[in-house]
Amino acid sequence: MKVHLARLLASLAILGMATQPTLSATACFRGINISGAEFGAVGGKFGKDYIWPSTETLDYFAGKGFNTVRLPFRWEHLQPRLMKDFDEAELSRLMETVELIRARGMKTILNPHNYARYNDKIVGSKAVPNEALADFWARLAKLYANDDKVVFGLMNEPNTMPVAQWVAAANAATEAIRNKAGANNLILVPGTAWTGAHSWMKPIDGEPNGVALQKYRDPGNNFAFEVHQYFDDDFSGTKGNCSRATDAVTAVQSFTDWLKSTGNRGMLGEFGVPNDVTCVEGLKAMVDVVERNKDVWTGWTYWVAGDWWSPDEPLNIQPTKDGDRPQLQGLLPALRDFSAEGTKCPSLGG
Repeated sequence: MKVHLARLLASLAILGMATQPTLSATACFRGINISGAEFGAVGGKFGKDYIWPSTETLDYFAGKGFNTVRLPFRWEHLQPRLMKDFDEAELSRLMETVELIRARGMKTILNPHNYARYNDKIVGSKAVPNEALADFWARLAKLYANDDKVVFGLMNEPNTMPVAQWVAAANAATEAIRNKAGANNLILVPGTAWTGAHSWMKPIDGEPNGVALQKYRDPGNNFAFEVHQYFDDDFSGTKGNCSRATDAVTAVQSFTDWLKSTGNRGMLGEFGVPNDVTCVEGLKAMVDVVERNKDVWTGWTYWVAGDWWSPDEPLNIQPTKDGDRPQLQGLLPALRDFSAEGTKCPSLGG
């Protein structure tokens, strides 16, 4: 790391220690995906093709009670060549953002938002071998080794690939995090098929995720399986409706039952709804399932917010000039639960 970058980070860390409000180290994640750093094509320009979260956006969500930011970014922006050094300017932006999040009393989930691909080539292929993902995570994890305010989300939504191939890649990345970087941070492990809760036990890419991921291995034994669950016609989150809200909530409950029966922990990494009243009611019902089962759930992060999202994006809860989005009402009961029970998180040891 260059000297000026190290000095920048040291000064940000001091700022964080000076301004960070008290936050229980064992509170469950009640978070927001702040999107933008994953935007743009390979070789895109910062500020033109993609953006990192603004301080105004971070201030808003911290003020509403969110304690976690899931931070999507594009692998290719950070590491322009596989198994080579990170781009210094992009690394500086990432690390500065993590410190700004920390200074507001929130944790960060680092999330390469690449769908198990690099330059459109699938992880585990000849073009992007497992060693490449392992190298990426060894480099990134070393920077945040054993920092309890930083969580490692291995990959966003692997899809259209053999699940066994993904499990092998996840194992390689995890081994690198533990044994090369020396980091025991919490790792979030998705399945394939977009890691849907509704399809967890369906043989879409080979064995069901719920079977294949029993072959996942973490030498540090500090992980949770990450699922996503939307409410629309095909559970994709792209249809602008919540026609299958009841099915979606049932899917999260079924995944909860799987966690309990297998002795695992879970994380609801993405979920979101349009702003009509019925959808917001479904949103609250899904959060309630997670909040009632904190013995196996590490928490949730709503999708989506971010400075560059269109006001017309149905799931977006970035505030407008008129104030809060209606969807926030489905999250506030959890965000404002300051009771002794509400601040406990047995799945994280608290």
